[in-house]
Amino acid sequence: MDSYQRAINQLYDLQKFGIKLGLNSTANLLHRLGDPHLRLTCLHIAGTNGKGSIAAMVEAAALAAGVKVGLYTSPHLVSFTERFRIAGREISRGRTIKLIDAVWQVADPREPPTFFEFVTAMGFLYFQQEEVELAIMETGLGGRLDATNVCRPAVSLITNIGLEHTEYLGRTLAEVAYEKAGIIKPGVPLVHGVAPGVARRVVENRAAELGAPVLRRGRDLRFRRRPDGAVRLLGPSWSVGPVKLNLAGDHQAANAALALGACQCLAQAGVPLAAAHLAAGLAQARWPGRMEQWPTDPGRPTLWLDGAHNLPAAKALLRNLDAVRQGRSPLVMVVGIMADKEVRRLLALLAPAADRVVYSRPVYSRAAEPADLVAQAPAGGPPAEVEPDLGRAIARAQELAGPGGVVLITGSLFTVGEARALLQGRMPEIVC
Repeated sequence: MDSYQRAINQLYDLQKFGIKLGLNSTANLLHRLGDPHLRLTCLHIAGTNGKGSIAAMVEAAALAAGVKVGLYTSPHLVSFTERFRIAGREISRGRTIKLIDAVWQVADPREPPTFFEFVTAMGFLYFQQEEVELAIMETGLGGRLDATNVCRPAVSLITNIGLEHTEYLGRTLAEVAYEKAGIIKPGVPLVHGVAPGVARRVVENRAAELGAPVLRRGRDLRFRRRPDGAVRLLGPSWSVGPVKLNLAGDHQAANAALALGACQCLAQAGVPLAAAHLAAGLAQARWPGRMEQWPTDPGRPTLWLDGAHNLPAAKALLRNLDAVRQGRSPLVMVVGIMADKEVRRLLALLAPAADRVVYSRPVYSRAAEPADLVAQAPAGGPPAEVEPDLGRAIARAQELAGPGGVVLITGSLFTVGEARALLQGRMPEIVC
């Protein structure tokens, strides 16, 4: 076992401390590192879906502008190093080891950090050491008590709000909205796309209490689709496009409108961004594992990956199935879902949209057993098979689809991540 794997294994051992909502432990850990988070210009992003896509769009705009940009996201799909990018490049394994060592040196055994607290501290330290001009920080869970919420952002962004992680965030939209709204800071602009009225009121009332200016999608930030698929974006002081978005899916136009708001506010905060940079970025942005078409040889079924891991994401995938099918048939889904998700409701959406389903699972402790997925699938659904080994499940789906068909791997980012690794001929690292 090499030094990188030893360091990563030690880090994953922190999962035994589970999820711990609260900021004191992270703040104390960062203080012992010299408070690197207080020396960064941050875009802080929370929300139920779309965080990664919007982060990738803003990152691409910053790259087009020549801004030194850091991106912190979770979870990773294949390699832990995906969680940290500077100037579009993943962190090296060697630098990862050094950061892990640096954080361990100040970790207090009387206040052991969770995995996410530790990794978030690594992100802040890395970006401060490299003197990034913009740090894009994606929340892990919720917002108010998420480890990333120790930052002092230049702009806060809430993508949307749906019921998720109800055991931690609350069982109503208003309760979840309260947790997400916890990233709003006094006087700091808020960009949001929260649609449900009750959730929007919670978010905007909190912004009003804190004197945070608000840019709302649908009111201040708008998008228009052209018949050729290009999108035009309209904001208070910028207009962008028409531009063909590089990220697939009709929902990406709404995400691009929020990216417009974020870039506009960042420019007002002194980050050298302009409308032309966003247009260039939207045409180049990449976010693997979300409506991603995998290259395949002629005479083979087309292959798509989409980590539709909750109900809003599954609905977005279904709206885009015509783009996945491209007139081809049959559509064979490979489905693996985490056991702590709304399995029955997810399958009620996904399974009937397929011609055949192969139920599988990633090698991950939270994954539901394929036989349990079959038991919870809707009655009268398409023919189904069980293949617990994900690699064999993909091969079987390709066989069932035939040269004129489509294989769609979905249900969880963990399933998609392991599938991407297998398709690359790699073994995935532990994902959490």
